[in-house]
Amino acid sequence: MQQSTLYPPIYVLGNGQLGRMLRYAGAPLDITVKPLAFDADVFDIESDSLITAEIERWETTPLTKILSTHPNFVNLPVFGQLADRFTQKSLLDQLNIPTSPWQLVESPNQWEDIFANVGEKVVVKRRTGGYDGRGQWIVTKNSIIQIVPELFGEVIAEKFIPFDGEISLVGARFRNGKHRFYPITHNLQQNGILRYSVTNLNLPHQQLFQAQAEKMLSAIMDELNYVGVMAMECFVVGETLLINELAPRVHNSGHWTQLGCSISQFELHLRALLDLPTPQLTTSGTNVMVNLIGIEHHKEWLSIPHSQLHWYGKEVREGRKLGHLNLYHLDKQEIISSLEKVKPALTEDFYSGLEWVKDLLSNIS
Repeated sequence: MQQSTLYPPIYVLGNGQLGRMLRYAGAPLDITVKPLAFDADVFDIESDSLITAEIERWETTPLTKILSTHPNFVNLPVFGQLADRFTQKSLLDQLNIPTSPWQLVESPNQWEDIFANVGEKVVVKRRTGGYDGRGQWIVTKNSIIQIVPELFGEVIAEKFIPFDGEISLVGARFRNGKHRFYPITHNLQQNGILRYSVTNLNLPHQQLFQAQAEKMLSAIMDELNYVGVMAMECFVVGETLLINELAPRVHNSGHWTQLGCSISQFELHLRALLDLPTPQLTTSGTNVMVNLIGIEHHKEWLSIPHSQLHWYGKEVREGRKLGHLNLYHLDKQEIISSLEKVKPALTEDFYSGLEWVKDLLSNIS
């Protein structure tokens, strides 16, 4: 790959789809982005290079040891802090930012206290490593047997929240402390995996939630002296947002920005790392992202109007994120029509989510 003469190279720890899309985003600006597998060969890293990551945790290899000690690894302490749900939740409590009540679970002797003070129904989550619904258990007094002895000290218990909906906010902080935010995204998770994201400026309480979310994420990024894109997932409970999780990186729920905004989340991350001039982020139409999970590739997707296909080139496996479809148009009816054309190439497990999206779009004024 030819080196940019304008900017230092940016190495991405991890070479999955997020790293690949960061590389795509850098090309038009002549920013050299090089995703790296954890087990890639060791090489001499340029002294002016920047290092980022597409994932919060990585295995220890000769290459990751070298990268993790490089002085230009941006946000290095933040990855470990936010990858651990204990330290992530502790940060939110320190900043008095709303999140579900929780407690570290270190002993079976704590269950009585947990059910009394956290909630009669809790979600037990691994402190690290659990994602896309893995490493999580719904627990009541009658089902504590699920939490086997080796999990104690490695999990937290959160109050089970009967939420009204789920939203996320993707934003960035620059080296001078300035922030940029996209409109909040309304999400549908199924079996713990994001299936659909919808973004539009005219949903109920949109401005209230946008203001709440920006205030919360600003406080977090400022406290961490963070540089780059961060995502924040929240439960909607009435007119209040409760933070569910933070991701110190580009995020699945921000994929819609590739088609629906002049600056995608991937380009925004690179701009923030390099401290490049960046206007306010706006979008004027309706955006839908369909996560293509556990499904074979279909050429028919390329014929869908007002859409953009991203296919990751992975082996097809059940529950695996294999690609996504972005749809964008000023007219929501055009999006609904395009979704109907997507449906024949999808499997039945996508259908209920499609109806959720269409209902959501139908309620937009």
